[in-house]
Amino acid sequence: MSFTYDAIVIGSGFGGSVSACRLAEAGERVLVLERGRRWKTEDLPRGAGDDWIFDVEDPEHHHGWLDLRLFPRVGVAQGAGVGGGSLIYANIFVEAERFVFDHGWPEEISFEALAPHYATTGRMLEVQTLPDGQLTERYALMRDAASRTGDASRFRKLPMAVRFDESWHYGLDAPHDPRHSRDETNAFGRPQGTCVHCGECDLGCPVGARNTLDLNYLARAEDQGAEIRPLCLVRSIEVEGQGYRVRYRRLDGGGEESETARRVVVAAGSLGSTELLLRCRDQYRTLPALSPRLGHGWCANGDFLTPAFYADRKVSPTRGPTITCAIDYLDGADGGERYFVEDGGFPDVVGNALHAALARNGAGERLYEGWRLLLDGLLRSHDPHAHLMPWFGQGVDASDGVMRLDRSWLGRDLDLMLDYDVQRSRPTIQALIERHKRLSEATGGLALEPLSWTLFDYLLTPHPLGGCNMGTSAEDGVVDHKGEAFGYPGLYVLDGAIVPRALGLNPSRTIAALAERAMSEILA
Repeated sequence: MSFTYDAIVIGSGFGGSVSACRLAEAGERVLVLERGRRWKTEDLPRGAGDDWIFDVEDPEHHHGWLDLRLFPRVGVAQGAGVGGGSLIYANIFVEAERFVFDHGWPEEISFEALAPHYATTGRMLEVQTLPDGQLTERYALMRDAASRTGDASRFRKLPMAVRFDESWHYGLDAPHDPRHSRDETNAFGRPQGTCVHCGECDLGCPVGARNTLDLNYLARAEDQGAEIRPLCLVRSIEVEGQGYRVRYRRLDGGGEESETARRVVVAAGSLGSTELLLRCRDQYRTLPALSPRLGHGWCANGDFLTPAFYADRKVSPTRGPTITCAIDYLDGADGGERYFVEDGGFPDVVGNALHAALARNGAGERLYEGWRLLLDGLLRSHDPHAHLMPWFGQGVDASDGVMRLDRSWLGRDLDLMLDYDVQRSRPTIQALIERHKRLSEATGGLALEPLSWTLFDYLLTPHPLGGCNMGTSAEDGVVDHKGEAFGYPGLYVLDGAIVPRALGLNPSRTIAALAERAMSEILA
């Protein structure tokens, strides 16, 4: 039979964007279906009335920037939009460490097998480290903490997908003003700016300094003929001839539609891909032969944030890139627990909201201009979080979570459930917290263990992994080393869902490298 496309890619994050790019370069007719919208810099959410949340219960009316799922024991933060998780992540693009591949993966997957693909992803996202002339207060604190605890050798800068101007520095007049960002055209012909350390990475960079996927992999895919359809929420996949039919709902009011393709790449993220395939297997029964391991092996990647307060030291976590460096304990020297300490940062949401209010049409008519200028000056000069350090990090926790479909006690519909018992992961999480405390104490700070953990064992992760794990057969995995689903030729999963164990550090580069490797095998 004839298909409307050669390949349909579901999702446009680190796995989907790589897949779309390489398939389009190979001359295939490619369609990318993305549930979120295509964001422009001027549309990024800033004020209280902006469209922040992607509501899975009402996506037609609320398709914002962030999809936050709260399960009984863990919360999961995901991006929604063209570019997927790259829209909200902290720009860290670091390789996994060798020990991660010692077990739990198909034998074809190793650090050596991924090395050339790690290199390719680094070139595509133009990674670099924080320039020496732009070191932040948090960077200095991390370096001091490592030195004072005898771990200076463990401290290092991290590769970031951010564009920097070496001439920028904190001594400039109003250094964070957008006028200090240098306009550039990237290697893919897209306009970007350079970083002014405004601290708004996780909200979307207002000067375009972050190398998000819409500016590289997806840009290349579109230039090669790929079609990207935003606001298209995929509902099901079914076998059709020697290919597949993908049914989806248009969130812009266009109703239900479907397209066919010889191959389908599912790349909707750990939760999204797993939920879609669970519905196809257990609810719609369009893919009944999917592995019984579907939904198993989920993990939170050991993410944890511990706040620390400094009475006499300026930290300014709302300035600079969100994460810039790490102290690496992934060698297991701390009693066998493996974890990775990072400097956390966060945007000044209150200040941003006030700025947005001042910038709205008519604001000058409602306020005397003098008061407006005074308030604006205070917002630019005063940092209410100056003495707070958000110690962040990840750890190699247990990959024992299970996703399934079930009815909630209030509803008739099948909902995605996540069964996650933190007990096997507790030693790793607690070791990371204790390290945060020691690093804080060594630098004159006081770290406070969050009550969400001490009272409720509750975790929040922006790095969910697993659910469609790689394996050697349907008995121990959902997909093979190429991401192809056991029992369904031409159906692939290529995103964080296929990672079979915690990495203990930011996973985006590994996800992209796995997709690069898979495409090199598929298109060989």
